[in-house]
Amino acid sequence: MINGGHLDRQGRRITLRPVDDDNWRAVADVAPRDEQRRFVAALGARYLLLSTRSEVWNSLAVYADETVVGHVMWGVDDDGSHWIGGMLIDAAEQTRGVGRAAVRTLADWLSTREGNPPVRLSYHPDNTQAAALYTSLGFHPTGEVDDEELITELRP
Repeated sequence: MINGGHLDRQGRRITLRPVDDDNWRAVADVAPRDEQRRFVAALGARYLLLSTRSEVWNSLAVYADETVVGHVMWGVDDDGSHWIGGMLIDAAEQTRGVGRAAVRTLADWLSTREGNPPVRLSYHPDNTQAAALYTSLGFHPTGEVDDEELITELRP
């Protein structure tokens, strides 16, 4: 379990846990709001499948106290940078600070791994909510674009 000590706006502790036999169905069923589906997968199941079929991505369940409320992935690129990807917070759990706490928790954990690697993520330029969240957490554009998404890096 990755516990950064972050709480959502309701005071629930946000933790990241491995996807396992007990929680995979709840993670697979996580679904964003309809208008977000042009930027992210329609269900957590897609990201779970990607992480099982890829040697790069590792899926984590996002918990609020003891309830699965989302999904996030992390991976290591060839250059040693660590990436955050595939974040979905269930539509019913949004606007409560869950996504912010999940990104902070994972970014803090990734940045302290061996060699203190850079932490990166990407988002579509039309996804203004993601841009605002990531900028507020200290992510800044690198000037690179991949698959029409802006690449950002966490800067202390």
